Amino acid sequence: MTAPNANNVSVGKPHGEDDRYAGGFWYGIKSKVTVPTDAVTALDENFVDGGYLGDDGVTNSVDRDTTTVTAFGGDTVLNVTASKTETFQFGMLETSRDVMAFVYGADNVSGTDDAFVVKHNAKDNPHLVDVFEFAMTGDRVKRIVIPDGQVSDLDDVSYADGDAIVYTPTITAYPDSAGNTAYEYIAKVATGTSAQAEAAGLAVYDDESAPSLEKAAVSDSSTEAADSGEASTEATA
Repeated sequence: MTAPNANNVSVGKPHGEDDRYAGGFWYGIKSKVTVPTDAVTALDENFVDGGYLGDDGVTNSVDRDTTTVTAFGGDTVLNVTASKTETFQFGMLETSRDVMAFVYGADNVSGTDDAFVVKHNAKDNPHLVDVFEFAMTGDRVKRIVIPDGQVSDLDDVSYADGDAIVYTPTITAYPDSAGNTAYEYIAKVATGTSAQAEAAGLAVYDDESAPSLEKAAVSDSSTEAADSGEASTEATA
């Protein structure tokens, strides 16, 4: 029996490749992407980045209805699963063409990244491959893969002074050919920046450098400052 280990206790922070700190959600057309089968292999380039997510993170719910078999005399002798539904709900903060295509369906979005039209109607959303990635404590990452997901619900979208516009879809996960609605892949990843880790495509975060929105903000500010400094130097030269 495994002894209790505090390193197995974790929080869920968004994780991504190429120093990407925030978000942690991607989606792809089933016929155009390779479904991931582990926690660390780089995602297919045809996956679409879902952008920043709300600070409530991702809620994974499983609703299981059971039928109870009772014996003569009143004892419960069997519980049989009658139905099971698995969903994932999260808020999307960006009003972009890619986000609108996910929320409302790609066929309902037209135009360019700078000017686009979103049509609201009763058409069903397409079935997609959905991926969430989280950086965990203890130098681990978790990748949740939904091989057959569909946006089945959308919370009210509020427009109010001082509040961010948030689109909160619910993904219903349907069984794949093996009868599974989702897969969780968890892996210990390399720490530091070794050539072996980079060659293997492993994440190189440790607990101190695990991604977070706060670090993303600091990183972005530092990058902007550096870019500004370089521009000033070039201008002076």
